[in-house]
Amino acid sequence: MANIPAAVVTGATTARGIGRAIALRLAENGHPVALLGRNLVTAREYAAEISDKYGIPAVGVSCDVTDPKSVDEAAGEVDERLGPVGVLVNNAGITDPGRFVDIDVASWNAVVDVSVAGTVNMMQRMVPDMMRRKAGRIVNITSVSAQNGGGVFGGAHYAAAKSSVAGLTRAVSRECAHAGVTVNAVAPGLIDTDIRGEVDPALIAEVVSGIPVGRMGTAEEVAATVAFLCGIEAAYITGATIDINGGLYLR
Repeated sequence: MANIPAAVVTGATTARGIGRAIALRLAENGHPVALLGRNLVTAREYAAEISDKYGIPAVGVSCDVTDPKSVDEAAGEVDERLGPVGVLVNNAGITDPGRFVDIDVASWNAVVDVSVAGTVNMMQRMVPDMMRRKAGRIVNITSVSAQNGGGVFGGAHYAAAKSSVAGLTRAVSRECAHAGVTVNAVAPGLIDTDIRGEVDPALIAEVVSGIPVGRMGTAEEVAATVAFLCGIEAAYITGATIDINGGLYLR
């Protein structure tokens, strides 16, 4: 980790999303960065913004994280354009607030595939090279929903998917630690992103009233924690899940 490695952030094509904020923060710290998402136009637009702002290489790459072939092609493009990847942030995810009894198979599979299969596919493609080079940082985005059984934005399938990501993080961290590769997770609570517009404001106000710090978090606050875990100072942290929820869930 002596030299600043290239970073890959999945799910980085939402205007006021956590993924974009993470990409910006990593770029600010000097990482060449690849923004992966299904919207190639937006991915390239945000990459150009980063290059202009920080004067470092940044690329937007089309990727369906649920498809191993798409992941392999995207990773190959990143390797070619930015060099070896030393940081991977698995942020891609979708949610659905439906009740458990109303969840159909298609909805269940869609939510679980992006968060779980997507994280598995990205790590299986990136981890071997990191281990060969004896250096790497992986941060997976889980959720407070994995801890309290769902909530405002996610139903049972979302809670199950994010719980799986947390368990997967711990398992993979054990296998990678000896090679200098750390694997951690962050669990955001109620964060002020574009998804806020899809939820009844009265429901959001009710949730905020139960948050000890009295407000929603910001994508930039999540990004700052992720960036720390991706840095050299976090070399002795692995298998951890860091809560970013303002006290909404305490353990």
